[in-house]
Amino acid sequence: MNCISAKNLSKSYGSVRAVNEINLSVKSGQVFGFLGPNGAGKSTAIKLLTTLIPPSKGSLSILGVDAIKNPLDVRHKIGVVLQQPSYEPTLSVEKSLEKYGMMWDVPKAERIKRMEQLIQDFDLGEIRKKRNEDLSIGQRRRVQVAREFMHDMDLLFLDEPTVGLDPSTRRKLLDYLKNKVSTGLTIFYTTHVLTEAEYLCDEIAIIDKGKILTVASPDSLKTKFGKEKTIKIHIITKEDEISHVLSGIKDCKIDFNSGTNITIHSHESELVLLQVLKALNENEIEIEDLSAVPTNLEEIFLKMVEDNASNH
Repeated sequence: MNCISAKNLSKSYGSVRAVNEINLSVKSGQVFGFLGPNGAGKSTAIKLLTTLIPPSKGSLSILGVDAIKNPLDVRHKIGVVLQQPSYEPTLSVEKSLEKYGMMWDVPKAERIKRMEQLIQDFDLGEIRKKRNEDLSIGQRRRVQVAREFMHDMDLLFLDEPTVGLDPSTRRKLLDYLKNKVSTGLTIFYTTHVLTEAEYLCDEIAIIDKGKILTVASPDSLKTKFGKEKTIKIHIITKEDEISHVLSGIKDCKIDFNSGTNITIHSHESELVLLQVLKALNENEIEIEDLSAVPTNLEEIFLKMVEDNASNH
């Protein structure tokens, strides 16, 4: 079952179309990644999907509810953590969690139980009595995400949830989210950290200039768009004649930082490599190091955005 179905969803501000006829189908019980550069339309799309703003046109169903006609029914079933910091400055961490549970009408005994579990899960024990205004940015962010789990929800929107977190805390949060998804929660996840998307997301949509460029799993994105491999060759001595030796070979680049580096980036990297090795061997130029770098999600993302920009 799809928990999000958007058809031709658009939002215009005057003559500017921030979201341009996007179509999305998000299956239940997965992490759906939503990636795009700044100004791509991500924030507007999330405001539409969380019923904070109405669309200019199109249809939207969230958890089987018509989100345009019945936005309040949708809000009772979802959780939302936006990019903007949201906290009660003078409340302690534990009071903040408890208050959130009260707002969602969670019974007192259950509230206390959930609060204690979240304090443990999010490593908040040492700061539980601290006021929110005395916390670091990363600590506030942890509290902001933890707080959302005080209530039951079927769908959680997380907009850049790991901002300010150190690598260890970030990985703990990602693993916590993975575990929650295994129990049936669906997560709609935006991030600028592409290694996060690769680690966490089952499917990824890339948006740019208000349009969805592609929707696929990280692995299929790599298979489809990751045919270009990068091969790096390092030579210790600065060999000025290398430029001349390799002048007829396409798709390889030379720079002279810390010796000589040759970078091959091509759909046919292996063939180009054979040509380079042959030319170096014939000219008796020794190789110090050779490495192949697999295509990652970041390269695919940047390439798609660049291609989209050059098509406009």
